[in-house]
Amino acid sequence: MAQVLEFKLPDLGEGLTEAEIVRWLVAVGDVVAIDQPVVEVETAKAMVEVPCPYGGVVTARYGEEGTELPVGAPLLTVAVGGTGAPEELTEAAPEAAPKATAADAVSSEYSGNVLVGYGTAGPVARRRRVQRENPAVAQAPVAAPAPAVARTPVAVKAPEPVAGHDGPVPVISPLVRKLARDRGIDLREVRGSGPEGLILRADVELALAALEQSAAAAAAAPAVAAPVAAPAPAVAGERIPLRGLRGAVADKLSRSRTEIPDATCWVDADATELMAARRAMNEAGGPKISLLALLARICAHALARFPELNSTVDTAAREIVRLPAVHLGFAAQTPRGLVVPVVKDAGTRTAESLTEEFARLTESARQGTLTPADLTGGTFTLNNYGVFGVDGSTPIVNHPEAAMLGVGRIIPKPWVHQGELAVRQVVQLSLTFDHRVCDGGTAGGFLRYVADCVEQPAVLLRTL
Repeated sequence: MAQVLEFKLPDLGEGLTEAEIVRWLVAVGDVVAIDQPVVEVETAKAMVEVPCPYGGVVTARYGEEGTELPVGAPLLTVAVGGTGAPEELTEAAPEAAPKATAADAVSSEYSGNVLVGYGTAGPVARRRRVQRENPAVAQAPVAAPAPAVARTPVAVKAPEPVAGHDGPVPVISPLVRKLARDRGIDLREVRGSGPEGLILRADVELALAALEQSAAAAAAAPAVAAPVAAPAPAVAGERIPLRGLRGAVADKLSRSRTEIPDATCWVDADATELMAARRAMNEAGGPKISLLALLARICAHALARFPELNSTVDTAAREIVRLPAVHLGFAAQTPRGLVVPVVKDAGTRTAESLTEEFARLTESARQGTLTPADLTGGTFTLNNYGVFGVDGSTPIVNHPEAAMLGVGRIIPKPWVHQGELAVRQVVQLSLTFDHRVCDGGTAGGFLRYVADCVEQPAVLLRTL
């Protein structure tokens, strides 16, 4: 006999607590293989295809496209083992359903290579199941048994025990929970009309109607005694919700401005020799080297000399944590908004390796296929805003990092070179830093070293 296992929305990366269903890749009744992507979700960081760790027949899906689910909420249920026939699942009573055990979790229908929170190290928890049906219809006499598809068992999400009920709040659907949360309904005060007291959408709507009637009655009484001032008119204009990627960016920038006492210094540098060195390397044959890769190598060398800027502040412990490796983030503008992919171990990579990784991450950013791992773990950010045709900026530090180097456009300008006025390729470099990790002397020394390497890159050639 088949076993119905519940697949919950896994932890998609550090700091991510919810995701929005963008597109279902499977339907109820479809046969899925182990680790087959079953749904595409959008987090605050990226679009992600979520693979299912079970192989079998999809028996239920939770949430329509556009629904936002918290991590740990049920995504779908899969029947594994047995014949895999949907009829075998829908006709079985909940009491007769087999229970998943730790041994089941490591069977051939289970994968150990899925997302955070899934693996073969522990047992798979089995949720109690009830029939989702209208209790009024269930009590009415019928001439013939209902078709099997009308009695599909679904997994009950086990909520936290709360006051006001003998046990946990009996609610399955995350949509019902969201409706109650958005409208200010306390589910502890709602009595469910479903099987075993299950709270349905109709129960929440009934509670909402009663609440609105009470509010209207309370508002009517003082209205007779004294006139009530008219509410202020809503501000006219287009309203754009701060959610998804845009909301995550807003939250992170606000947190940076709130927590980090930042300061900015800048300097103009003659980039003529750097541009000439890059041109010579590319003319020598082999893979092309990008300017961003050369700037990344310069940053890595500068951070080795000034490790204070490759650090983070542990506010709880009141400690500065200097980080052993350079994981270099770079700002990338995409159709979905600004993202900061991270090149891991940038300090140990060659210019050729950095060029390849920058190209891969940039293309993934444009396609919206960056993974949470691609977007987390940065220790320092390189921001090339010169691509937008601007010379300077005062970047906001990418929390929880300690500094960001901004690079403006490289353009011909009059410059005194070797005692004479000449037209040179000039760039403005700006450094925004967390003043808690260092003073202006350290920040100025870092920026001056970067500018010197831009003006005289020959000292770095043997490591490029």
